[in-house]
Amino acid sequence: MSVTQDVTTIPTGTWSLDPTHSDIGFGVTYSSFGTFRGTFSEFDATLVDGKLEGRAKVASVAIDDPNFAGHLQSPDFFDAERNPELLFSSTSIEREGDAVTITGELTLRGETKDVTIAGAVTGPGQDLYGNERIAFDVETNVDRRDYGINWNMDLPTGDPALGNDVKITANLALVRA
Repeated sequence: MSVTQDVTTIPTGTWSLDPTHSDIGFGVTYSSFGTFRGTFSEFDATLVDGKLEGRAKVASVAIDDPNFAGHLQSPDFFDAERNPELLFSSTSIEREGDAVTITGELTLRGETKDVTIAGAVTGPGQDLYGNERIAFDVETNVDRRDYGINWNMDLPTGDPALGNDVKITANLALVRA
C-alpha cells in the first residue's frame, strides 16, 4: 500500500540541496536594451519542516564578462568584504497544486527586507534511484536601492545604465535527508 502526499502541502522532515540540479541567479536591465545576468556558484538551501532557508556566497558570483566581476564585489554593489553572503529565510510557504508562494526575509548587502517569492513546486516524488525529492522553480523582483545598491551612471541618451528592478531566480532540487 502506498501513501500519497496531499499536493496542497509542503512535506515535513529535512531536505538538503542537490547542487548539481539547482541554480540561483539574477538579472537587471542594462543599457536600456538588454538584461545583465549573473549566477552564484556557491550556495546552499534546506527545507526543514516546511521552512526554506538559503544562502549564496557573494564571492562566487559568475557573469559573462569577468571584467565586471570585481566591480560587483565592491562597495558599489554587493560589498563582498563586509557582506560575504546573501541570505533567505521563509516565514511561510503556501502551496496550491503545483503553484507555490513563499514569504520570507531576504538579506542582501546587510539589509533585510520582506519578500514574496512565487513559482512552481514539483513533488515530492521518487527519482530513478529511490531518493525522495521536491523541487522549487521560483522568482521574485526586488528594487536594488532598497538594499543600498545605488550605483548607476547615465548613458549618452541620459537614461540610466542600470535598471533598479532585479529579478532573482532560484531553481532548487532538494532531497530528503
